[in-house]
Amino acid sequence: QVQLVESGGGLVQPGGSLRLSCAISGSIFSIYGMGWYRQAPGKQRELVARVTNGGITNYADSVKGRFTISGDSAKNTIYLQMNSLKPEDTAVYYCKHPLGYWGQGTQVTVSL
Repeated sequence: QVQLVESGGGLVQPGGSLRLSCAISGSIFSIYGMGWYRQAPGKQRELVARVTNGGITNYADSVKGRFTISGDSAKNTIYLQMNSLKPEDTAVYYCKHPLGYWGQGTQVTVSL
């Protein structure tokens, strides 16, 4: 069974950076089809970044130029590097496997 475990969230000041990790087990590693999503209080879950099956990287307009999705096959882990964080980036961040599995999420709070 595929399991995803996110980590790396926390409290950061506006303008700061965080790197989220999503450790994958129970599946052969591939970044293709993997994605990061987020859900803020009272809002629907939304796509943040993903790598399509064709290897194209998509980002939400609100994070373009600030966030980067990447992966490390040796560690079976994908990452979301988040720079120039804004208060509106505050949310629970989830990774998603192409087979439809989700992690438990990691909280990111951007505040003074």
